[in-house]
This record gives sequence, structure tokens and C-alpha cells, in this order.
Amino acid sequence: MKSKPLETGLKTIQLISTLELNNLRKLSIQISLSGLSFCIFNSRDSEVEFLKRIEFKSKLTPEAVLEELQAVITNEPLLSQPFDTVLVLFQNELSNLVPAAFFEEQNAADYLKFSSKIIKTDFISYDKIEAIDSINVFVPYININNYLFETYGEFEYKHASSIFLEQILKEIKVDANEDHIYINVAPYHFEMVAIKAGKLQLYNTFEYFTKEDFIYFVLFAIEQLKLNTETVIVKLTGRITKGDELYQLLYTYIRYVEFDEPSKPYTFEDANQIQSKHEHTLILNSFN
Repeated sequence: MKSKPLETGLKTIQLISTLELNNLRKLSIQISLSGLSFCIFNSRDSEVEFLKRIEFKSKLTPEAVLEELQAVITNEPLLSQPFDTVLVLFQNELSNLVPAAFFEEQNAADYLKFSSKIIKTDFISYDKIEAIDSINVFVPYININNYLFETYGEFEYKHASSIFLEQILKEIKVDANEDHIYINVAPYHFEMVAIKAGKLQLYNTFEYFTKEDFIYFVLFAIEQLKLNTETVIVKLTGRITKGDELYQLLYTYIRYVEFDEPSKPYTFEDANQIQSKHEHTLILNSFN
């Protein structure tokens, strides 16, 4: 490298400092057919600098979701800055847990085809969940991956349920004597995890259109797993509030219902977001 005058050198140092500051910022994007979530986390200050949820009026196709994603990133300057890491979470029903001992990468599609609607051209990926020695096989939206690679360069992607499960499995190590059901609610679908005597009993995604659909699936799972509605603890995250119909139905039939907040005490640049931390628990836990 050629030597430079002192003044230029100072400018170079200032530029490096600016880049280092930017590199403390991490971006997570949660993608589903019913909506998008974006979160920018400053790891130096442990502060959430940007948190936004966009819900669609109906369930879209992956092609239509890409158009929505492009529009948000194009129109939001904060999403165009450099990031140290970018993590994309695909939240869909196209996933399945497989014990690691039985997993063979060349047969990845076989683990999905009997429980999910996939086609031959679908790209199959997978996450490893160490706590239960299992593989989470899933279908990412490859058109969205291609766009994000063009926009941000290399990035990591996972299935949203991997984040959901990993955090739950950390929690049950601390509190293994009580039975729990974890429900993450989104428009048109919800993820549910059941823990009995400290062990994973169920992970599934349920599609619902009415509040009656919602409570039916929850109560049916409780009955099949022989859990007790008087003692099981239901922990809620996502798009559900204490006053809405889904919550009221749960509380009618189940004794203990509470909200599950992010695993770390994040600070928020926008103080209004503190009131709804449970809504964003999944994406916030992606920074652990």
C-alpha cells in the first residue's frame, strides 16, 4: 500500500471507525406468506434499533412476497446499510424434524413429501438442532434467497421453527418438572411445541381461519398428549394479545396462560415497542 499524507490517513482512520460501528449491526428478516418482520440489532449497545412487522391482507404466493420484500427494502434506508451479519428466517409449514441418526442428505426430500406439499424443483435445506440431536428439514423460498444474495451478499438462513425450538429447549433445562405448551401465533397459522416431563412431545404448524379452528387444534393436542388443562402452562408469542378472542378462548379452557418474552433484556430505540415484546419474541431470539 502506498503511503499517504497525514490528513488522508486521519480520514482513513475515521472511515475504519465508521465501518467498525456499522459492523456491530445485525439484521434478521422473518419471511412468511402472511407477513414480513425486520429487526436491526446493535450488539455493542444490546439495543434494537429497528423493529417492524408487516402483515398481508391475505396469504400470498412466494412470488408476491418477493415483491413486497423488495418494496420494503427499497423504501427503508435503514435496511440498505451494511450489516455484519444477515439472518433470514423462513416461516412456513414446509418443515419436518428427523432424528440425526436416520438423516441422509441425499434423501432430504423424502422426509417432507409425506407431510408437506412439495414439488420436484423445490430446493431442500436443513438445520441441525443439537439439543435433541435432530435435523430440521425445510424448503426455503429460493427466489427470495436469490434476491437477498444480490442485495446483501452472503447471508445465513434457517427455518423459523429452529429458532423457536432451540430457545424452548434451553428453557426446559431450567424448568423440566412442569408441562408446557408454547404457541407462536401468526395470521392464518400458528406453531405449537409441547413439552411433557421435560421432553419434547410435539412440534407442528397448524393452519386456522377461525378462533374455533385455533382452540380445537390446541385442545386436541392436549387431549392426545394426555396433558392436564389445569396444570399445563401455555406460553404465547406472536400476534396475540390479552384482550383478543384467541387469548380469551385459551383462558376459558386452560388455567395457566402467559406471554413468553425474548430470552434477553433488550433495550429498544423506540420505547413503544417495549409493550409488545412478546409479539416479536421469535425474531428477537434469533440474535442469541
